[in-house]
Amino acid sequence: MPANFSGERIVSGTFGEAWLDGEYLAEVKGFQAKLEFNKEDVQLAGKMGTDSKFMGYKGNGSLRLHKVNSRLIRKLSDKIKLGQLPRVTILTALADPAAFGSERVTVKDASFNDLTLADWESGVKGEIEAPFTFTDWTINDSIDPKLGG
Repeated sequence: MPANFSGERIVSGTFGEAWLDGEYLAEVKGFQAKLEFNKEDVQLAGKMGTDSKFMGYKGNGSLRLHKVNSRLIRKLSDKIKLGQLPRVTILTALADPAAFGSERVTVKDASFNDLTLADWESGVKGEIEAPFTFTDWTINDSIDPKLGG
């Protein structure tokens, strides 16, 4: 069956945006949030194959930034020194004008896994990778697959 869309409809990350606790991240370079499913094996009588039972999930993600400021260092350092790991909300939007719509997702209760204090190399553009975990999310807007058909 042939595809019922043209390549022009594929969403480009060039049109992605992000906000950290309501603050716009002009320096955002990339974003990923996904769920890792916790499953336990289940052996069923009369079946050779092993099935599985969904037992929960763990949210993982990564915020990638061009290094143009010390935003994360300023946001996290003081609390970390006090023994607190701040929780944040990240809103991400992807709105390619050639696509069938836009997608906005809010990642809630996010906690960064590390904090880059310094990382540079002569002749190399600076960037920060900020991995995180999260426990909740909201789909604010989604791209309707029916528009492609």
